Parts: sequence; structure tokens; C-alpha cells
Amino acid sequence: RECKRTQGVSTTDLVGRMLLMTKAHHSNIDEDLDYRKHTDNFGKGPKGHSPWTGVSQFLQTSQKIIQFASGKEPQPGDTIIYVAGAFDLFHIGHVDFLEKVHQLAERPYIIAGLHFDQEVNRYKGKNYPIMNIHERTLSVLACRYVSEVVIGAPYAVTADLLDHFRVTLVCHGMTEVVPDKDGSDPRACRLSPQEPKRRGIFQLVDSGSNLTTDLIVQRIIKNRLEFEARNQKKEAKELAVLEAMKRLEKQ
Repeated sequence: RECKRTQGVSTTDLVGRMLLMTKAHHSNIDEDLDYRKHTDNFGKGPKGHSPWTGVSQFLQTSQKIIQFASGKEPQPGDTIIYVAGAFDLFHIGHVDFLEKVHQLAERPYIIAGLHFDQEVNRYKGKNYPIMNIHERTLSVLACRYVSEVVIGAPYAVTADLLDHFRVTLVCHGMTEVVPDKDGSDPRACRLSPQEPKRRGIFQLVDSGSNLTTDLIVQRIIKNRLEFEARNQKKEAKELAVLEAMKRLEKQ
């Protein structure tokens, strides 16, 4: 099954971010022209440039969010489950986790909180997240198990947040939890320590998958030369298709 690609989202661009270790893609950071030039070269062949391969600029719009969002509101009897994290390079490990969370209730309504880029970079370091907040939003919204996304969710799961969304269960994967800026557990509320645990609504969920964003990045770095060769071969095919289309138009 072939799905229409989202304009402005480029796999070549994402791989370039991993290899160049740049933070230029983070929201509220000016774009680095050298970064744009180098990432473009990852997908550029020796005989020209295909309009389908290479780096493109992603522009978030309300219409894009509407297209990806379920549009469903929680109904009486739904179990409102809150999960939070970076959800960077949304992969099968994330999907497995969300599927397991979805199976915890008969009528689950899963709200995913996404941390801002600067917050993710604080606890992940390097040039994480690889995908910025806008790209991560659409990735998570596209998952069938997610009903709602909180864009720029607070790192600490506070009492206000739980009350606002009427959360009945807070779930977290088996990954390490990094302390908040003040050294406290992010699943706690500053006014009421260990708030989700105190309410008895916190649960660890094992996805059963060992795939992580770090592992994906390590694979890309290891196979950099293979990736460049693959992109050039792909671009050559695309240019051949483009030429054939032009010849058909002339006929």
C-alpha cells in the first residue's frame, strides 16, 4: 500500500541531521546554510538533482495537523491514559509501546505529551531530537493508538496536568527517566511529590522492543557510505523517470 508523502518531510534531511550533528533543525533556531548545503549533497547525484530526492523545508500548518488528528474527544466511560516523551524518529519501539498501553483498557483514550526541542536536548544531549516538535507532532498523531497530542508538554507530570485532562492512568516505558532541572522525578509534581504514584495511577509498560532512537542513529552513522550510494542510485532512477515524462509530454 502506498501512502502520499507529507510535503517537506525528507528522509535525506533526517539522516543528514544525524550525520552532521547539527541543532539547526530545532524550533526557534536559525537555519545553518552550511548544514542545508551538506545535507543536500547526501541525496544529490552526479548528473543533476531530482525534485523528489534531497532536502526540503517542512512548514507546519493547522491544516496538516487536522489531516493527521483523529478529531475525537474523550467520551464518558473512556479510560484517559497519559504518556509523555520525545517520540523522536517515531519507530516500531514507540508503536509497540503505544499498542501495549492501548491494550490496558477496554476503551482507551491515549494522550501523548511531546516535549519541546530544547527540553529534549537538555535530557538527551548531543543534537537530539533529530526531528523537531512539528515533525514529531505529525508522526505521533498518525499513530492509530493516539487520540490526542499535547504539543510542548511540561517535563514534570503535574497535578494540574492530570486534573486538566482528567487522566486516569499515567504510563511510562522501560527507558531511563532523567531527573528534572531541579533534580526531581519528572513524574512527580513539585507541590505534591510523586503525584501519579501518590494517586495510584502510574504504571510501567514493557513494549517488548529493544529498538531505540539511539540505535537507529548508530546504524545510520555506521552505514553512511551505503546510504550515500543508495541515494545517488535512487536519484538516477528518478531523473530517468523525469526525462521519460518530459518526452511523453512532447509527444
